[in-house]
Amino acid sequence: MALLASITMLLLNVVVSALVMYSLRNEIADSRAHEVSSKALSVLLLVRKNRLPGTLRDGDLDGIQVIDAEGRVVASTPNLAGMARQTTAVPRRNQPNDAAQLCSLPAFPNRCELVVTMHAYQPDGAWVIYAFAPSVPWYVSLEVLLFQIGISAVLIALAWFGVSRVVARTLAPVHSITRRLAEISVGGGGMRLPVPENVDDEITTLAETGNHMLERLESAMKKQEAAVEQQRRFAADASHDLRSPITAMRTQVEDALLHPEEGDWRATGQALLASLDRLQAIVTDLLTLTKLDAGAPAQRERVDLGEVVATETGRPRSKSVATSVEPGVAITGDRLLLARLLTNLLDNAERHAESQIIVTVRQQDGQAVLEVLDDGAGIAPDQRETVFQRFTRLDASRSRDAGGTGLGLSIAREIAHSHGGTLTIEDSKRGARFVLRLPVLRD
Repeated sequence: MALLASITMLLLNVVVSALVMYSLRNEIADSRAHEVSSKALSVLLLVRKNRLPGTLRDGDLDGIQVIDAEGRVVASTPNLAGMARQTTAVPRRNQPNDAAQLCSLPAFPNRCELVVTMHAYQPDGAWVIYAFAPSVPWYVSLEVLLFQIGISAVLIALAWFGVSRVVARTLAPVHSITRRLAEISVGGGGMRLPVPENVDDEITTLAETGNHMLERLESAMKKQEAAVEQQRRFAADASHDLRSPITAMRTQVEDALLHPEEGDWRATGQALLASLDRLQAIVTDLLTLTKLDAGAPAQRERVDLGEVVATETGRPRSKSVATSVEPGVAITGDRLLLARLLTNLLDNAERHAESQIIVTVRQQDGQAVLEVLDDGAGIAPDQRETVFQRFTRLDASRSRDAGGTGLGLSIAREIAHSHGGTLTIEDSKRGARFVLRLPVLRD
């Protein structure tokens, strides 16, 4: 841009300088023509008084010639003595007093001359007086040419410097953004671009848009890192929980094989079945979570939560189960998955309750609400989200019951999310209070 600005300024200066020098040259040429005419006027007076000598004084001119009516040279300055008439190009027709710049005249072969003509009318006809003076060059004078060149050079330098500074200042934020992007690409610093201050232009918009994009990218990367970490922990915990029943079964079989005649094969078989049941429960829960994570299609039908509660709480349990159901609370969903959700909550409550579990169904603020409350020790507020992580069992849970897979609550929350709802743990006076909220089905 600086180069283009300089070239433009150069062309502009050439055009302007040419116009200025052309006008100035014409003005100076006219002025010099008047000056030469004034100097030749004395010769005109001599002709009219019939006192014209054969040799004339030059009067600071390059030469003077006087031509009579017959076209003969009757008088001239010493430098033109004996020479023929220098030109017939002037005077032009109907212009007795004329002026022109002529080049390559016989007396001045290598230069141009300003030729001024004047008519002196005599009885035998019109005489012509030629006065020769140096012509005005196209550049007027060396001083004028150097002045124009100097002015043009200054203007071009100012254009280069000014445009360079303006462009450099304008593109400085772009260089900052480029450096910041290079740092981000190699993992240096936070993912934010510098935004120009007190400026509202396209570069500011670019930086702000880039920051919005980087913010979303950073958020996505954090989610991805969290997901990768979760998958890593999930794989580690899954391998540990799968290894436990397999190791137990291997130990039981090896013990039985070491002393086959003394082993109780019935007891060994029952122990193996218990380990297989646990292994089957873990695999089943893992398959269920895999389907939920993959967004497997589920059946959508009208489901009355009261009916689901009545069915699932009707099965015998080791703790007393009390229900409080508001009739007509219906949702749209998969009956089997919702039954699985409630079963997991009841199983969890059964493991931690002292004596009683309370299940409540109601409609509140346009939502279907299902609560499962136990009278156990409860869950600390800082661990209410931890229990929903996969293969998570609190220390108290491990000490009370080792039969859980650590996936029940994770499956319950995933089912809630797949139905557009939420499953959380809320405050209660005693025990743990699990609250499921789903969009209610309106008639």
